[in-house]
Formats: sequence, C-alpha cells, structure tokens
Amino acid sequence: MQNALFPGFRQFRIPVDDSVSIAGVVGGAGPPLLLLHGHPQTHAIWHKLAPALQQHFTVVACDLRGYGDSSKPAGAPDHMNYSKRTMAADMLAVMRALGFDDFRVMAHDRGGRVAHRLMADHPQAVRRAVLLDIAPTLAMYEGTGEAFARAYWHWFFLIQPAPLPERLIEADPAAYLRDVMGRRSAGLAPFDARALAEYARCLALSGTAHGICEDYRAAAGIDLEHDRADRDAGRRIDTPLLALWGAQGVVQRCFDPLREWRKVATRVEGEALDCGHYIPEEAPDALLARALPFLLGPQPA
Repeated sequence: MQNALFPGFRQFRIPVDDSVSIAGVVGGAGPPLLLLHGHPQTHAIWHKLAPALQQHFTVVACDLRGYGDSSKPAGAPDHMNYSKRTMAADMLAVMRALGFDDFRVMAHDRGGRVAHRLMADHPQAVRRAVLLDIAPTLAMYEGTGEAFARAYWHWFFLIQPAPLPERLIEADPAAYLRDVMGRRSAGLAPFDARALAEYARCLALSGTAHGICEDYRAAAGIDLEHDRADRDAGRRIDTPLLALWGAQGVVQRCFDPLREWRKVATRVEGEALDCGHYIPEEAPDALLARALPFLLGPQPA
C-alpha cells in the first residue's frame, strides 16, 4: 500500500532509542523536508503532495511514535515518553540517521505540535516550518470553551485513564476512524480509498489505540508544563513559520491562529485556506501554491 501511494520512495525503519523505531518513506532529491502527520492518520496523508515535493526536496515522511508502523511503547506514568519533546527527539534522530543536520518541516495536526517542540528545543535543526490547522497546544487548552469542547470531543475522551478509551477504540477501530474523520466539515469525500485503508490498517494494529491515547495524555499534562516553562522564561521561536488553517475548520471558528502563533514565535506569516481540517488531502493544490514558495525561501540571516 505504501509503495502504491508513494511510487519511487523507499521505506525505512530507524531505531531512535533502545525500544523505539520510527517508520516512514524517503524519496526525491534536494534539501531535506520532513513531513509529519496528524491524528488518527499516518504519513500517508502526504501522498497527494509527494509527486510535486520530491521535485524540489528529499522528502522524509514519518509515522509518529504510537502511530502507523512506528513503535508503540507502553506509556510512562507521567506520559513523558509520548511528550512532544520526546517525539521531536525521535524526528531529529531520524533526520540525523539519514544524514541531515538541518531541514525544513511541514506538519499537520499532532505532527504540528511535534514540529513546535522541535523548533523550540532544537532551533538550529529547523530552517523553516509550515504548520497546518493548529494553534499552540497551550493556547487551545487555556482557551477551551463549549464550542471547542463539543467539536474536539476526542481531546477529552482520549486523555481518560487507561484502559477505557483504548478498549472502546479497539472494539471497532474502523468506526472510530470514520467518526473522527468523517464528522469534519468535508466528510470522507476528500480521502483516497487507499489512504483510508492504510489509516484503518494501522489503527487496528496492536498498541495503536494506547499510543494515540498517550499522545493526547501527554499533551494535556507534560506538554503543557513544557510550554508554560517556555512562556514563563520568555523563550520564543525564531524559525521562519508559515501557519495555514482551514477556513471551514474548528480552529478557524474557535481561535485566532495567527495571533496565537505570534505570541510564541517571532517570524510568523499565514492565512486560512478554503477547506476544512485535513488540508493535505482536501486542498493539496492550494497548499502547494502557498507552502512551496515559503519552503524554498532562503534562510534569514
């Protein structure tokens, strides 16, 4: 399935510590570009963009730990091993194993939160970043109101203590996938059947339900501690950042993404695109038109 979605790419599995390896695909030529997916998906979200991106970049599309074919370790009591700090370190290790000390990043949803921490913890590694349909995690939790809580119910379902959410997801992974993705503004129409099959396959793998819950448990706990520590210390991201979000999405309705990113980063531009949450699959041409010139731009002095 991966080869059908990413012709010409090769698959890899790279160990990042004694118990975790990260799976993904790499292809193309040119400066390195790391692609990170969101929930409840895998690196397959990038298949519509890959043919154009590989003409300009060496494209590395990874599955986050807990997702896809990457490792799914048991969560630690403090969820630190699913913190965005740990996930960012995973991606740094992958890129270094592939021979890249610095690179560009484009990341959607959960992957965008990993990219945020990657820029914060390893600023020398990230040349430019495109973040898709998120505001900073801390801003979203602190700004949660009824409309957001109703729309993003899964944020509050997945953080419940194990094994309640895991058990319910594992009872019917395909139904969970349809409910989470299909109830967004565009329904399931934008998704290639092969990609949907890949998401369903990976969601049904042993450990995936636990891995995705741990991702969200970390986001509601240890990740907020890290973000508050940055804010209290006055640390801001200096990486050039392009924030894009869906005009029909929940982030647009409930937050001001550009304002929130400018609170934590110094070089921010961005705008809404005419789509919903799943930008890489709903609006690949519009995304390429806006993101490609930015990603190809020079590194500021």
